[in-house]
Parts: sequence; structure tokens; C-alpha cells
Amino acid sequence: MATTGRMGFRMAGNPGAGERVKKVLKAAVRSGTGAIGSVRAVRTTQPHVVLTFDDGPDPVGTERVLSTLAEHATTATFFVLTERVARFPRLLAETVAEGHEIALHGFDHCRLTRFRSREVVARVSGARRQLEDTLGAPVRWFRPPFGAQTPSTWRAIRRTGLEPVMWGPTAWDWLDEPVRDLAARAMERLVRGSILLAHDGYAGDPEQPSGIAPTFDRGELTAAVLEGIAERGLRGVSLADALAAGGTAERWAWFRR
Repeated sequence: MATTGRMGFRMAGNPGAGERVKKVLKAAVRSGTGAIGSVRAVRTTQPHVVLTFDDGPDPVGTERVLSTLAEHATTATFFVLTERVARFPRLLAETVAEGHEIALHGFDHCRLTRFRSREVVARVSGARRQLEDTLGAPVRWFRPPFGAQTPSTWRAIRRTGLEPVMWGPTAWDWLDEPVRDLAARAMERLVRGSILLAHDGYAGDPEQPSGIAPTFDRGELTAAVLEGIAERGLRGVSLADALAAGGTAERWAWFRR
């Protein structure tokens, strides 16, 4: 017997009803949580996908990613750790020189949800000053390690003058799996305006230091991802370039520990 849910859709005998409910709920969340939202996609008429790379700079991974991006005339946004910037300033300078956008991932890779709000402000604002002093330019975006964010840390990040940026599809490239498998994962939910999460380094979890860094070639993975993007008639760009081309940042809530 067919039943009707609260949203007014007939749930039985209609295979598409569940998907319609999901779409309605997703739209409601997006429209209702913008005031406390993080950037999670870009609304654009251009064939753009936003490429983002976390956890660098890394003397192996970053070099290979930069080389691949240059070969494809593609820009990206790099969310960097300032403890690594201090160790590899030349890599940061190279990334900037090749036209990429620099954003902040933190001083280190600790989950901010472990700290009180006051300490989050101190850690993020200190890392921001350090990065901007090195760059000689302002930084706009922040991505919390692991995407770990609560309403309290979101408010703390906003108090530093930065804006949280999360993601949609991801390559799951903290796992040591075949490149083609990782690239296929990156394509699973990728559409125009998606913000794609990838990594040019491996920071792991400081609370579980036994983690082992993946051994695949990050340049090779980047090439496979760009190939998949191109097959869909899309093009990878940095967040700054997507917005400069007329895109609008889409914000809705992202909270998880």
C-alpha cells in the first residue's frame, strides 16, 4: 500500500520519490544555512571545476603537482600548512610564481575541534600572519584540517577575517590506492562548479602518528583527474579564477568533528 510522507511525495511504488525528497531537503539546507555557511561550491556559467590541494608544500608531491598543472595550463588553490611553508619557502614561491592561489590550512594538521574558541582564534590568526608575511599579500580562505568544524570553530575562524572553504567531490588520495581508482572516485560527484579536494602532500593525523604516507605519484593522479574533467567538457581553475570569471561562492552549513 502506498503511503504519503510529510513532504507530500508518494513513497511506495515510486522509485524516484526518495531522490526527490533528498533534493528538496538539500535545497532547504542550502537556503536555510547560508548565514552560517562555508564555501562548498561555485555557481557559474563557465565550464569550471575548482581544484584545491591540501597539506603542502611538500618537496616531492608539490613539485609533481605543479609540473602537471603547468603542462595543462591549469590553476589551483593550495591550502598550505605554515610549519611546512617555513621548511620549504622556495616551493611556496614557485607555486605563487606559476599563478596559483595560496590559502591557509593551519599551522599544523591538528583538528581545531580539540581546542577552545579562544585558542582557535589564536592559532588561526597566528598562522595567517605568518603566511601573509611570507607571501607579502593577504590571504582570504581557510580550510580546517580534516574538514573538522563546529559552530564554535566556524565563528572563531570568521573572527580571524578568514572564510572557511570545504569541498564536494574528493580523490580520497590520503589512501594508498591505484591512481586510476582514486581518479575515478574524484569523478563520482563532480559537476560544473564543484570544489574538488586533492592533496599535494600527506600530513596525516598527529593523534595517530603511525599513519603511512601513500606511495603513488601525485603528479600522475593530477593528470588522471584533469583528463576526467576534460572528458566532461570542464576545466580546472583556482577558486580565485572561478570567482573572477563571474562565479559566485555558494555557502551552506558544514559541521562535523
